[in-house]
Amino acid sequence: MNLVIDVINVKKTFKLSAKQQKVNNTKDKLKVAVNGLSFKAYEGEVYGLLGSNGAGKTTTLRMISTLINPDEGRIRIAGFDTLDEPLEIRKIIGFLTSDLKLEEFFTPNYLFDFYSELHKIPEEISKERKKTLFEKFEITSFAHIKVGELSTGMRQKASLAISLVHDPSIIIFDEPTNGLDILTAKIVTDYLIEMKAAGKTIVLSTHIFSLVERVCDRVGIIVDGKLVLEGNLKDITKEKPLEDVFFDLYLENTEVLVWKTF
Repeated sequence: MNLVIDVINVKKTFKLSAKQQKVNNTKDKLKVAVNGLSFKAYEGEVYGLLGSNGAGKTTTLRMISTLINPDEGRIRIAGFDTLDEPLEIRKIIGFLTSDLKLEEFFTPNYLFDFYSELHKIPEEISKERKKTLFEKFEITSFAHIKVGELSTGMRQKASLAISLVHDPSIIIFDEPTNGLDILTAKIVTDYLIEMKAAGKTIVLSTHIFSLVERVCDRVGIIVDGKLVLEGNLKDITKEKPLEDVFFDLYLENTEVLVWKTF
């Protein structure tokens, strides 16, 4: 298989405000969000980053998507370096995260057209793609309603469609089913499987075990910014539920981390 995403020993540290220090019950002024993380994703596979909230999943995906730069390490996407060639990478990836908000004064229809023009997609191709995606994610009925008037689930579906406006070959999804009802979540999950079958490379972060079990070929379990286990899903789980594997690793690694602080 062709190597598409290569994350090489990346580290990212953030400064904590006084408020953040209080919320996190710490006097430390710095937070290491991602610490020496490495993994690879190949053409036509779904790679899942599984971890709890605050584990470093979103930070990792934002670095892959060129929204922020690593403090240390390198990331290469389809041969392009995120530090040296971010514009080339943005042309070939689709990125969805709940941290990125659609402009509330515009409609899904307008925003889809706007981003199509931004990516220089021919009008006829854009129209056909919009029709397909809006029908797939059941957006057509609210396509002309302002984003600010939509429910959380509807906004998520609109964001998903718009992130795919340029038919990217590499898809980065941060909690793709977050905020969706069970029926819409199934639509999204089924579409992930369709995109995988079409040969697209997908990296997703999640804390939902069933999503990983259904769509992922390989999984990396991340605890406190570190990859503690990685491999083929079947090899990792063997005869044990993924949920049990995760919590065993989480307790083992957090116990070590707590011990080291004393």
